[in-house]
Amino acid sequence: MPTPPDGPPNYLPTVAVGRLSLYLRELQRLAEAGVTSANSQALARLIDVSPAIVRKDLAAIAAVGRRGVGYDIAALIDRIGAMLGTQTHWNVILVGVGSLGTALLRYRGFQRQGFRIVGAFDLDPRLVGTSIGGTLIHPIADIGRIAKTLQPHLAVLAVPVEAAASVAADLVAAGISGILNFAPTSLKLPRSVGVVNVDLASEMQRLAFAVSRLPTTTALLPESVPEFVPTPESAPTTAAKAGRKKTAPPA
Repeated sequence: MPTPPDGPPNYLPTVAVGRLSLYLRELQRLAEAGVTSANSQALARLIDVSPAIVRKDLAAIAAVGRRGVGYDIAALIDRIGAMLGTQTHWNVILVGVGSLGTALLRYRGFQRQGFRIVGAFDLDPRLVGTSIGGTLIHPIADIGRIAKTLQPHLAVLAVPVEAAASVAADLVAAGISGILNFAPTSLKLPRSVGVVNVDLASEMQRLAFAVSRLPTTTALLPESVPEFVPTPESAPTTAAKAGRKKTAPPA
């Protein structure tokens, strides 16, 4: 297993750890664009929080800025990366190569943050032996044996809900230290195993709630579209009205 990173302080709330990940993403984009420094106001705008929250989060990881200049971006990337463990290389396996699993295997962002997908597993014999995104797919029954060779530290679980618990138990038995769980269920695992649950339906509910609380506009409400009011250009003239012929009703 990789050497444990100089991780976030125990008192740092989970939501603050999530913001650190967002800071890191935006800082990397700024660095790629050639920007060398950024103040708390600029970082706050990038992730839609207040400058005070930015300063509090960065102070908690002992990141220090310079008055009138802000934070050195390269140094801040290193500091946050060390806190989140992205400067450590993690071997990852993925279980469940359906639509979601396939998309994750093709995603290149994992490698950039220090996560290397070393293998994938699935039940479908048509997938076993093939590769997606450069990752070889193995039979799910061989997780225990193949894990000894691949030496994964983390696993991505993208299986149906009814299989999640048993597959997670197999992963723990294979020595996995952390699971990113996409199945819509809460896993009951030993406290020595880290679990992060990602329920996409729940996230959509959160999004719907956020949208429902936005200020409404007439553009969002079809029933509030005003009735058509003829303009001088669209209204028929008196002469045109007079020139219309009445038609007899059908026989």
